[in-house]
Amino acid sequence: MNKLKRRQFSAEEKVKILKRHLVGKEDISDICDQLEINPNQFYRWQGELFENGAVAFERYGKREEAKIRKLEEKVEALESRIQHKDNVIATITEDYVKLKKNFGEA
Repeated sequence: MNKLKRRQFSAEEKVKILKRHLVGKEDISDICDQLEINPNQFYRWQGELFENGAVAFERYGKREEAKIRKLEEKVEALESRIQHKDNVIATITEDYVKLKKNFGEA
């Protein structure tokens, strides 16, 4: 049982591979032979690049926007908790001062 191990290419590696053809004008067949990948794989990566290339020109990608939104919600929740804590402390302090006055300690 000799199973071939599938190689995984990072996003950066895929871009470099595609760049060899798109910018460096290398033949797809030469690149695929050298890397031992099927040309269909190369074309799939190229299709993904062109379909998702607009993200490179956006200020933030959708994932980043979602992360930012989640962090903003967390900040709002924490600020609300702090405000509630401050209100509780103010009420307790006020009651404490009244008690001290009632017992003649103030």
